[in-house]
Amino acid sequence: MARQQDLKGQWALVTSASSGFGVDFAHLLAERGANLVLAARSAGPMEALAALLRATHGVRTHVVAIELARGGVGVELKDRLDKEGIDVEILVNNAGYGVFGPFMEQPLARTLDMMQLNMASLTELTHAFESPMAARGSGKILLVASIGAIQATPTYAAYSATKAFVLLFGEALHEELKGRGVTVTVLSPGITATGFLAVPGQRATLYQRMVMMQSRPVARIGLQALYSGRTSIVPGWLNALTAWSNRLMPRMVQRKVATALMKN
Repeated sequence: MARQQDLKGQWALVTSASSGFGVDFAHLLAERGANLVLAARSAGPMEALAALLRATHGVRTHVVAIELARGGVGVELKDRLDKEGIDVEILVNNAGYGVFGPFMEQPLARTLDMMQLNMASLTELTHAFESPMAARGSGKILLVASIGAIQATPTYAAYSATKAFVLLFGEALHEELKGRGVTVTVLSPGITATGFLAVPGQRATLYQRMVMMQSRPVARIGLQALYSGRTSIVPGWLNALTAWSNRLMPRMVQRKVATALMKN
């Protein structure tokens, strides 16, 4: 069966494209013919990915080694791509990480860095690339949140709060932009087999091992939701059930359940 090439010639920007979801998003977009801008701190893994995408899918690639967790990154990245003559049609705001453990036991600088990347940088990038999309009447933006966005999560207190921002921000933008030809979709994964747990140093709990999904199917679900114009998606029926059941649960109970599920 011939691959669908409906994105042929379009440029897609994927942040945190050196590992995890970023690699999967890049492969899935390239399968549909999209050219790829890969942006992250480490150039080496992205150069290897770019070569693989070119060889496998025949797409164009552009690698940008950039520190995303700092102010001004949206304008800087947009300016750099403008100089290359690259107009981004699809933005996958994937960059983010978690800080695990009691809030007061974590270095404040680490928490603030996470907040910068997960919220402020995501907002700056969205602002920088949303405007030209709206001006030309076409574009797609995928924001990666988390199932943690739907409830307070002790030991991931600040992380879940950042992802709640992403979820509400994205859903609001969906309404603002849908009449201007721009689709904004929020993907809220549960625990996934990426390097997420390794970054904060958490050992997977029994619950997490039971519900863990592979990253490629999760990325595919997110992109399918984006293509179909959905506002928000929680991938996996167990994760969707959790999100739905939280609507019926008092917030005090939500917190206690989340605490229990985070324990080994």
